Amino acid sequence: MDLQAAARSWLPVIALGCVPVSFHLVIVETGQIRLGLVPRIGPLLKLGFVMASALTHWTIYGGLLLTFAVTLRSGHVPLITAMTRRLHGGISDQLASYTRRVTIAWCGFFAAQLATSITLFLFAPLVIWSFYVNILDIPLVIGMFAAEYIVRLCCLHDPPRHSLSAIVTMIADVRKTRPGAADVL
Repeated sequence: MDLQAAARSWLPVIALGCVPVSFHLVIVETGQIRLGLVPRIGPLLKLGFVMASALTHWTIYGGLLLTFAVTLRSGHVPLITAMTRRLHGGISDQLASYTRRVTIAWCGFFAAQLATSITLFLFAPLVIWSFYVNILDIPLVIGMFAAEYIVRLCCLHDPPRHSLSAIVTMIADVRKTRPGAADVL
């Protein structure tokens, strides 16, 4: 891989970090800005960034909660169990039980993200809500992945190991092989 290709592969990661930080800075600073002849543009700009942040955060976490929770219904295969089977083929009963609990844990995480965001939006200063949604969001997701990994190592005998790239490849393969299947996995 040449240097330009390597740099391009990091662009989404950089954007993932820079965009929310930029949104937070705009939300924090627009109340102070006087923009030329239109003195009310600062608050309108702030409102636009607040709504973009709120709707994006709530839509993503609401969608993830719904996607994961629907698979927990009776007669369905929990999402993490289905992904594990796709990565590893047949799995033990212990691993199937564990992956069901992991699916439940992710539902709890998504619900907590939504509840915290909405509560802060309604009752905390906008700066605190924006910091939570735009700055803490990605570290919290990384923390959840790390916590699950530690629990997996502690709870399972011979836990399955897979890379993030293997998971991304599996999801991409599902999208290529079954149109519309990306919604279900």
